[in-house]
Amino acid sequence: MKRLFCVFLIVMLFATACFAGTVSAGGTDADTPDEYGDDALTEDDEGDPVPLDDNGELEEETVEARNLTSGDSGDDVAELQTRLKELNYYDGELTGSYGVRTKQAVSDFQADFELDVTGEADIQTQAMLYAALYRPLRYGCFGECVEKLQTRLMALGFYRERISGNYLESTVTAVSAFQEKNRLDVTGNADIGTQELMFSGDAVNRDDMSVPTATPAPASFLVDENAPAASVDTENVAFTKKLKNGSTGAIVKQLQTRLTEIGYYTGPVSGNFLGKTTKAVKTLQTQNGIKADGVVDETTWNLIFNDNYLVGPSDTPKPTPTPEPVPFAITVDVNNQVTTVYGRDANGEYTVIVRQMLCSTGTVKNPSPAGDWVLSGRHAQWCKFPQFGSYARYWTKINSSVAFHSVIYNSVSNTDMKTSSYEKLGRRASHGCIRLTVADAKWIFDNVGKGTVVTITNDLPADPELRDSLKLAPLDYKRQVPKSTPKPTAEPEYRSNGQPPLPLKQLKKNNSSEQVYWLQRKLTDLGYYQGKCSGTYLDGTVKAVKAFEKANGLYQDGVADVKMQELLYADVLNADSQTPAPNTK
Repeated sequence: MKRLFCVFLIVMLFATACFAGTVSAGGTDADTPDEYGDDALTEDDEGDPVPLDDNGELEEETVEARNLTSGDSGDDVAELQTRLKELNYYDGELTGSYGVRTKQAVSDFQADFELDVTGEADIQTQAMLYAALYRPLRYGCFGECVEKLQTRLMALGFYRERISGNYLESTVTAVSAFQEKNRLDVTGNADIGTQELMFSGDAVNRDDMSVPTATPAPASFLVDENAPAASVDTENVAFTKKLKNGSTGAIVKQLQTRLTEIGYYTGPVSGNFLGKTTKAVKTLQTQNGIKADGVVDETTWNLIFNDNYLVGPSDTPKPTPTPEPVPFAITVDVNNQVTTVYGRDANGEYTVIVRQMLCSTGTVKNPSPAGDWVLSGRHAQWCKFPQFGSYARYWTKINSSVAFHSVIYNSVSNTDMKTSSYEKLGRRASHGCIRLTVADAKWIFDNVGKGTVVTITNDLPADPELRDSLKLAPLDYKRQVPKSTPKPTAEPEYRSNGQPPLPLKQLKKNNSSEQVYWLQRKLTDLGYYQGKCSGTYLDGTVKAVKAFEKANGLYQDGVADVKMQELLYADVLNADSQTPAPNTK
């Protein structure tokens, strides 16, 4: 089976252009898995494998094709029917025979994409069909594509009704609200441009602060070099939406025309953003010192249309700017069920603890995958686990199968929490995801962005003091929010060369005081204690005290009596004494 046009990105085009902002996941508790497996999450073009050649460029495959019409048969007809079915134009059997239903489906597609409505799948129709990411949707449409649209609108906060798969008044209202918020023409119809923005990472959700209306683009952006200076239109060409491989329409023609004018593009001005356009954009980005991803975002658009210092294809390339460092790194400690966010210290290392949160990772049977993962920046306000009919808030994608998100909800309602998932925080309970309180999940959603490294590890030692310090407040079951608790006491001031609180008194397990805090800090300084200095004497402190007692020939009972503390603080209590170092043998 052969075709004449480029199909190099069929894999990408078949991916989840309809990423719903609600991820495929699963149910509720450890005995009933409540997250999703690897095969349940549909990836978008950031996660799908894309074929690359030896130079890291997108491969193009040029093959022969034929016009298809009534009476034809073969594998290419079956593939045509498959593609029409994927876009919800065809609901018949995949027979490989071009009959009446196939002709009608092709006609419907041609009408939606403003092609000559012939019912024959000529080369141009097939090229458009295999490049299309979405089907235009409007009032009266129904099916899986409408379900995906409603689900995405729900994730962005514009749709609150049942996911019905029927495009009726409530969907029209939600689409109109989305279009108004995102500076699009308000029609209530989910056209190609509306869906491209909706399913991209650039969509503005309902709760985002309003953005200013874009300055309308002038009728012509081309400058006549021979025109008098006073007549040259210097108004910027406004950015309106992101363009990438698979985009279509007049705005792509505008882009291709401009790329041709500045010498980066030699292909046809077709309105189809495919291989040659992608390559031209990447070359321009490389020449001008920005990330060469082939995507025309606002930065690239302004470079192409509005930058008087644009570097041409034959000019000396601009140096690539030094990227801004990522502000955070995250460690998910499976052993202690704690997620820690680190900021950068004066040396640029991620050592400053910014936030620590009790979490629920995957069960032993369905563990969270250990390793280092880099966040893609994908997130949604709500996610859905269709296997179990449950939901969660503030979903931030970690990799293709797991994410950070809140505790579980029975429906898209802030007052319909599955309370057992809150009560299980601090224990393994998910199917691989990192489950957090709503407040903690929102903090990550709001503050942690693309490029952040997330380390999931099983290798950190037990730290009971840390877990105790992160104890959750009881849940207000009526309001389904944690009950308010007193503000934690500030850590006492500790100085390694200062005297501890006097008089010294015996300290033991379950004591909480400033003296315990000093004990933990001093044992940390001497290398005996590696846990959280919380001021509460638990098993980690007992273990450290025993290690100190053993190293100094004391009775090993884990109790910090006065004699033990006098020896511990000998360097500051008695300048002539020296505190023994830990026994490293």
